[in-house]
Amino acid sequence: MPTTSSNPGYVPRAASRRRRPAQPDRARTDLARLATRLTPRDLWLIEMLHEHKVLTSHHITALAFTGHRTANRRLRELYLLGVVDSFRPLRQSGSAPEHYTLGRAGAELLAARAGCDLPATGWRKDNCARIAFSPTLDHTLGVNTLLTHLATIGALVEWLSERSATRLWGDWIRPDAYAHHATPAGQLLPFFLEYDTGSYNLARVEAKLPGYAALAATTGTRTPLLLHTATARREAALRHRLAESTDRLELPIATGNAQLAEPDGAAWLPLGPTPATRLAPAQLAAHWPGLIPALTSEATLSTPGRHTAFPWRPIPPQPPAPGA
Repeated sequence: MPTTSSNPGYVPRAASRRRRPAQPDRARTDLARLATRLTPRDLWLIEMLHEHKVLTSHHITALAFTGHRTANRRLRELYLLGVVDSFRPLRQSGSAPEHYTLGRAGAELLAARAGCDLPATGWRKDNCARIAFSPTLDHTLGVNTLLTHLATIGALVEWLSERSATRLWGDWIRPDAYAHHATPAGQLLPFFLEYDTGSYNLARVEAKLPGYAALAATTGTRTPLLLHTATARREAALRHRLAESTDRLELPIATGNAQLAEPDGAAWLPLGPTPATRLAPAQLAAHWPGLIPALTSEATLSTPGRHTAFPWRPIPPQPPAPGA
């Protein structure tokens, strides 16, 4: 894909071998030997990259390491083993962090542990390039950045990607993510996330609400929808557009925008007459009593094999503790 001034694009790591040694021949990976070199945290990272497609070095450091230097050292080792692949987006000024995707050896190990063939994982040899040049890359990174922040404060106990959410509830909705936020008081805030970048018109966003209402009515659940917009102006317009629909469908909805503080702070404003001030996620759980999570153990058990031969299960947002 050509790089132009109007479309700078993204350069996979394979295009810049000078700064990094080439990976070994991954077609001849000795999985038994590789498995002895991987820690539980490495195995968790393999599953996370399969689930969420792409994570930056900053995401991975925040989720699983105590420092950026330690993270980079281990990620380089995993790259040389073929477990992960990487690219770095081009920017007009400054430099972007390394972006990591699942490598061939990582996908093969994932398939071996699941007892299926490599194609069942959905991994392809051009996986890294497809993600690097994807027109939805910024959207995916935005979702992952927002939920990584919630996970790093230890409050996120479940985090499902758009693909997994579609696997579970695709007959009704296709949210950008689903998560469970645990409050200090022991309450649980389950929520769907719609990450709005402003590329859709407001009518298209509004058209998603009946699906959430249908899911709640069909499954007997009550899970809030968090709508995150790029700007405060977009959020105000969206709130005005959705006010009537929210009342009619009786959906618990809150909005926030990227110009506010971090998402774990008082960044979310519920739709409705009250409250007049923004709330933190822990306060949202108290604001909406009687919430019922859409994700249940029964739901997770019924989904493997529905859309793919690869057995699916939720991946913990944080790696196992050392020595676990």
